[in-house]
Amino acid sequence: MRELLAKRLKQCRKEKGLTQWEVAVYCDISEKAYQNYELMTREPKLEILAKIADLFDVSLDYLIGRTDVKQVNRP
Repeated sequence: MRELLAKRLKQCRKEKGLTQWEVAVYCDISEKAYQNYELMTREPKLEILAKIADLFDVSLDYLIGRTDVKQVNRP
């Protein structure tokens, strides 16, 4: 799961045209902390992961590999 999470974080960030620093600022964490998520050396807390999913407009299930469907169905 950690490897897929790291891959999808990087992929989604690049698709949105964001830097690691921009994602870190949005999540109110250090750039190094976010880099560690993409490098698979640390896993984000649920609160941070939810912010990242919102920023990338994907589901938590997509980020952690439980589904391959990216988009969130929102009313």
